[in-house]
Amino acid sequence: VIDIGSGKGYLSSFLSMQYNLKVYGIDSSNTNTNGAHERNRKLKKHWKAYQSRGRVNLKSQRLEMANDWPVETEIKCKAIDEKPLNNDSRLQSQDQVTIQDLVPSCGFTETATSETSKQTEVDLVCQTQSDESKLSEEVLAILNVLPADAVEVFSSSQCNCGELSEEEKAQRKMASLKANASKSSESNLYFPLTSCITAETELSDIITDLEDCMMVGLHTCGDLAANTLRIFTAKPEIKAVCSVGCCYHLLSEQFENQGECPEEVWGFPMCQYLKDKGWCCGRNARMSACLALERVAVGQMLPTESLFYRAVLQVIIEEIYGVTKSDQHVGKIFSKSSSFIDYVRKSLKKLELDDSKISDSCIMDYYEKYKRRMNELEAFNMLKVLLAPCIEVLILLDRLCYLKEQDNIAWSGLVKLFDPVKSPRCYAVIALKKQSCF
Repeated sequence: VIDIGSGKGYLSSFLSMQYNLKVYGIDSSNTNTNGAHERNRKLKKHWKAYQSRGRVNLKSQRLEMANDWPVETEIKCKAIDEKPLNNDSRLQSQDQVTIQDLVPSCGFTETATSETSKQTEVDLVCQTQSDESKLSEEVLAILNVLPADAVEVFSSSQCNCGELSEEEKAQRKMASLKANASKSSESNLYFPLTSCITAETELSDIITDLEDCMMVGLHTCGDLAANTLRIFTAKPEIKAVCSVGCCYHLLSEQFENQGECPEEVWGFPMCQYLKDKGWCCGRNARMSACLALERVAVGQMLPTESLFYRAVLQVIIEEIYGVTKSDQHVGKIFSKSSSFIDYVRKSLKKLELDDSKISDSCIMDYYEKYKRRMNELEAFNMLKVLLAPCIEVLILLDRLCYLKEQDNIAWSGLVKLFDPVKSPRCYAVIALKKQSCF
């Protein structure tokens, strides 16, 4: 796996340790690469402890659920073949309790008697572990997010009989030790590298043993998301790609300044259809695409006051200093400022403007003049939030259409990977090469 824009290696180290994959994490910052090396070193040191803790927690949760079940109850499981796990005629139907109250995402309902609860628990774990093909998607999702080796493996023979002989226990223990030794020798294959990735980058110059692989990119900024897709389509050794972009405001646009440069590689548009139309979003629209509608919908409102401070500062800079366009950025000064006056002074210094040109009273005059229009600013920003998904979808569909235009792509699509409240940039562009390309 090649992780483009890997940062400090959060995704890379997880993939290598959780799934024993060989992962190359490439980032343009030496600071990030050094941080990734150090983080990976610490993770290796503590990974076995995390695995052991996961096993202990899982066992304790099972025991708690078994002890909490009522005395006279019936077992019903809808996860496996839509059949009850236990058809014992001694079980009664009254006083049923659903395990969804305890584990709401498991997708199955269970109840048991105190006499059979422990055996039923073993039966349930046996069936879920010995035949994963029969599990519901929800149960599989839970198992997949657990740390490696967190779930104990039960064989079919153990499912058929409640107790194991001493010989069988010894055999299983030896098999488990061998499996863990094999995994530990193969795991943690994560290699952080420093390199600036462009559409013309030759990965073979960076990774000497490059072979059949896939590319991933989690929240790759600006043009890096587009360049990831271009590299994927151009390199036959890359068989699949999964790219989640972000920072749309940093995308380069071919038609933003009404000037065509065919020899230049642009972040937007990518597909030929939008290129033929000469389509342009502009920075303001791309900034809006970064807003999080789902967060606002659940009550996480926009920072209206900080936006108001920034808007009034813009007026001051234009009217007092005559600056109408600049590549400089104020940054996160609002949280470090005690008042609007303090905010303006710190911002002017950061923008390298002479703050002696304006007095405190003049700064407050601007504040009072525009304060009554704060509700207008809030309404305007809410309109931007409502339009944000439209602009984001345009950018994402442009990337998807680019893949659809390629002859060597077997399948491509947009897949929603994350909860948009937790991670607003939640859609991944995923594609697979045709078999003939393998």
